[in-house]
Amino acid sequence: MRKYIRGIDHVVILVRDLDRASDTYERLGFTLTPRGHHTLGSKNHCIVFGSDYLELLAVPKPHPALQYFSDFLAAGEGLGAVAFATDDANAAHRELAAAGVGAEPPLDFSRPVALADGTRDAEFRIVQLSPADTPGCRTFLCQHFNADLVWREEYQTHALGAFGIGALGVIVEDPKAAAAGYARLLDAKPRRVPEGRLVETGSAPIALGSRKTVGERLDSVALPTRAHPLVAALFIRVVDRGRAADALARGGFSPVILKDGSIAIGADQAHGVALVFG
Repeated sequence: MRKYIRGIDHVVILVRDLDRASDTYERLGFTLTPRGHHTLGSKNHCIVFGSDYLELLAVPKPHPALQYFSDFLAAGEGLGAVAFATDDANAAHRELAAAGVGAEPPLDFSRPVALADGTRDAEFRIVQLSPADTPGCRTFLCQHFNADLVWREEYQTHALGAFGIGALGVIVEDPKAAAAGYARLLDAKPRRVPEGRLVETGSAPIALGSRKTVGERLDSVALPTRAHPLVAALFIRVVDRGRAADALARGGFSPVILKDGSIAIGADQAHGVALVFG
């Protein structure tokens, strides 16, 4: 693994209507942070776990750094980006350059966070990587300068019982070739799995397979309809599947029970990505 990459920091679920998406994810049983307003013009809500999080992100204003996101949303909603954690974005950028991995220069931005004693800025430095190297999504590195403003205890308890990102399921034409791009970025070695290939990230793994093999793994769960490659499924760890099922029922959802006992919500109900709770 790369010295300056520490697994998945968060995943970005791109949505066209942030009000509607936040309502959906609250009904799913997640606790959302208050709406954030980035200096780049994007807006978000976060769903925070112990060491990673989900980000619901809307891009109401064009910005050169967000062009990939705008283009993605033009074709529909879904999980459009994966951020890998780094403690030093500048050093990570140098490490990738030395390995021949193309990366954009580090970019700084922030968003204000309202606290009981005033407002502070949550500050970030990211390094965006070429989407061509990681078929299905844009990847970037994310350094938090004040992580305490993101991982706030009052937002880490979820009625659903969710406590972390478990894995990502990516649909690609050629799993072996696609896995090689992810592996090169992370300096990892892909291995065979029933779906196709799996790449370890240092935290939640990324599984890559064809629409047929991913569809077989997820049985009758509705997958995203957009053209592949795409991130089709987000696996989320929960403390108790029964508790998760109850929370989903209270929210008006009818989950699918998979062969391994996991509980799934189709992409048509979760803004473009299937959610699997296990």
